[in-house]
Amino acid sequence: MDFLWAFLIGGAICAVGQLLIDLTKLTPARILVIYVVAGVIIGALGWYEPLVRFAGAGATIPLTGFGYTLAKGVYMAVTENGLMGAFTGGLMAGAGGITASVVMGLLVALLFKRGDKTAKAL
Repeated sequence: MDFLWAFLIGGAICAVGQLLIDLTKLTPARILVIYVVAGVIIGALGWYEPLVRFAGAGATIPLTGFGYTLAKGVYMAVTENGLMGAFTGGLMAGAGGITASVVMGLLVALLFKRGDKTAKAL
């Protein structure tokens, strides 16, 4: 049942993003920023934690989950280190995901050949 809820909640979050792309003039970059900021705000209000407990990876994997992770990391670092934690907490909390993204991007760049995506005229 946990997998089903993760799939449904994560799918719903992603479906909203797709609707924003299809029905508005927002660029994907702006939607990315909206999702991360929404995750920070919802996490700061304490509303995202129950969703994470309920949906697991369905709530933590989408971009809203990244914003939630940043906010949670900043909160924990500020309570431990004071104001300096506001500058270090987000990076410390998100370091694993950021590192995985960079490493996977490097591997894909090394393994696959770049090609021209434009159609060539005959």
